[in-house]
Amino acid sequence: MSFTAQDVREQTTAYAKAQPLRPPGGAPNVLIILVDDVGFGASSAFGGPCRMPAAERLAGHGLKYSRFHTTALCSPTRQALLTGRNHHSVGMGVITEMATTAPGYTGMRPNSAATMAHILKYNGYGTAAFGKMHQTPAWETSPSGPFDRWPVGDGFEKFYGFLGGETNQWEPTLIDGTMPVLPPRRPEEGYHLSEDLVDQTVAWVRSQRALTPDKPFLAYLSFGATHAPHHVAPEWREPYRGQFDHGWDAQRERTLARQKELGVVPPEAELAPWPEEVPHWDQLTDAQRLVGAALMENYAAFATHTDHQVGRLVDQLQEMGVLDDTIIFYMLGDNGASAEGGLDGTTNELFTLNGMTDTIENVMAGLDELGGTKSYPHYPVGWALAMDTPYQWTKQVASHYGGTRNGLIVHWPTGIQDKGGIRHQWHHVIDVLPTVLEITGLPEPYSVDGVAQRPIEGTSMRYSFDDAGAEDRHTTQYFEMFGNRGIYHLGWTAVTRHRIPWETGAQQMRPFDEDVWELYDTNTDWSQAHDLAQQHPDKLARLKQQFLIEAAKYQVFPLDDRLVERANADIAGRPDLLTGRTSMTLYAGMKQLQENTVPNVKNKSHSITAEIEVPEGGAHGVIVVQGGRFGGWSLYLNQGRPTYCYNYFGRQSFYVRAPEVLAPGHHTVRLEFEYDGGGVGKGGSGLLTVDGAKVADGRIEATIPYLFSADETLDIGADSASPVSDDYSSTDSAFTGTIHYVRIDIGDDDHSDLESPEHRHHRMMTRQ
Repeated sequence: MSFTAQDVREQTTAYAKAQPLRPPGGAPNVLIILVDDVGFGASSAFGGPCRMPAAERLAGHGLKYSRFHTTALCSPTRQALLTGRNHHSVGMGVITEMATTAPGYTGMRPNSAATMAHILKYNGYGTAAFGKMHQTPAWETSPSGPFDRWPVGDGFEKFYGFLGGETNQWEPTLIDGTMPVLPPRRPEEGYHLSEDLVDQTVAWVRSQRALTPDKPFLAYLSFGATHAPHHVAPEWREPYRGQFDHGWDAQRERTLARQKELGVVPPEAELAPWPEEVPHWDQLTDAQRLVGAALMENYAAFATHTDHQVGRLVDQLQEMGVLDDTIIFYMLGDNGASAEGGLDGTTNELFTLNGMTDTIENVMAGLDELGGTKSYPHYPVGWALAMDTPYQWTKQVASHYGGTRNGLIVHWPTGIQDKGGIRHQWHHVIDVLPTVLEITGLPEPYSVDGVAQRPIEGTSMRYSFDDAGAEDRHTTQYFEMFGNRGIYHLGWTAVTRHRIPWETGAQQMRPFDEDVWELYDTNTDWSQAHDLAQQHPDKLARLKQQFLIEAAKYQVFPLDDRLVERANADIAGRPDLLTGRTSMTLYAGMKQLQENTVPNVKNKSHSITAEIEVPEGGAHGVIVVQGGRFGGWSLYLNQGRPTYCYNYFGRQSFYVRAPEVLAPGHHTVRLEFEYDGGGVGKGGSGLLTVDGAKVADGRIEATIPYLFSADETLDIGADSASPVSDDYSSTDSAFTGTIHYVRIDIGDDDHSDLESPEHRHHRMMTRQ
């Protein structure tokens, strides 16, 4: 019988020592490495032209999966990866910035779908995420939170990275936990985000091993690379000079031949048909071929540089003695290769993100800066198709394997005996979580944080580790993205492409029941090269019916092909931090405010009012800025003179400059912008006043219609990333006076949706 004394000196029965929570004995560390926008045919590990020796090394001592699939887009794939559920099941039918009120598209992971990080943390794992985490609802990304759907609320005890879909690799906007931070170095000092992410990952693992060596870890390293912008130092491009002059058609042939040699496709595999919308290499002008080859050289260098960072991480794990006890999932892409650069490519991807088309002349003018801090490049559609060899289509096209089939490498020295093996079992990204649970010996939870859990919808891949000939266990899977949809069942696929990623206009808005379905037997036609819809109409009809069943089950309906309209929170109906507000007052030190969390000044009249104090000796620096080098605006003092700069895609800057230096003392600096109207992206007039008196005015001939930046933010008192104006650099942008407040007021002449392709088509059809 236990005995509790009043005095500890009289206590004779020892109390039980508290034991730290740990998973079952032998549970390995888990490392998930995700590289963005890598097509199946890009990496050398899967027969592509981008040399990725770390991928080859891990594959040589592990397994390659030749039929592994994603959702065709970033946020949905990532949510499916972490939850083990289909993307619509967890509200991520599209990226968070296009969320709606429909259950499959809310952009909000339900608490009934705990993440891998939740489950492993609650079972004794250390958990950390580094890099791109594009799952937080856009309206919750401000410093006001809430933070329960940030990475630190998704079960990760440590987070270092960014919340958006992409970021500048040289000058990223970074978050540590929930706090905005600056990169540790400037690009001129050798900084690159991919290198930083690996440094952070290594430092975290080291601390875990030093302090709790008996505690396994989950590390999720999600690179911003190789998503645009394709940023890489010129020395990485040198080995690729001239390596793509043969063009994308010839590259597809070379890649397919190499894929057959490697065994990642069967000997009878054929190249899938080439889209008639995309020119062949020999149909291009000399200038188009020059630009296309240069952009592809730059991308290949970017991919090699990224893989080199993976190699550094693997080397460090080996040096720490934990590599053998770590299962690594190296995912070469969260979707197919990206066609978002347009038919000719671009040196400023924000052009295409705003529904515009770059010109060959503009791209050629920027080739000397390609990959550097003054470029924001993306390769042409033709190279995206080639990087998806041997399959059809690209990222966003969930109907075809070009959009959804990605290379997967699994490396686990203590758990995989068939070193260098290839696995042809059909699997999907939702299968990673149940695989992790099986190998760690952890059960699927029925309740997490008091919330009953939805069943995990994936199938463990563990059965295939030891048996290359094992029968498939994941036998049915639907796909849908932007109305592009498909169904896989026992080797057969029924698919329909509804819209093309790089085109806008009426063709995207045809009724869904007018879409043409194709039928493929991938038991005999590996690459979906031969459409059998005419030969087997009954089979097609059954599969179309099966799609309806699966889509209803997993919250796919209603289908939604809207693009620009869904980017408008008022039209999409999702929560909005700014609902009903036409004014916001901000204060000194507020920084890295995402575009979705501040007043939208695009396509409307507005004013920016700043109350400042100029010290003796004068002041300089940024008062308020939004965006960066590739698009945005800034109100600042340039050598003491109030100045407004509107940066139009980094191609042209419009200035309104005061002639006089501000005297010491209190001042009200105000910029009034009067929008011309008549649609989106039009011009306007800028009026600059100081203490109520006009000091300057000027024309802004054109404005950015939809998006200043995918990552750069609004800041008060400094330009935290790349500079909007050439009048200052980010290192000398801090305001040297005092900012009492900055107020942004927007007018009621909103033209943000008047001339979207969807609206224009609707208007034309109505007139008919």
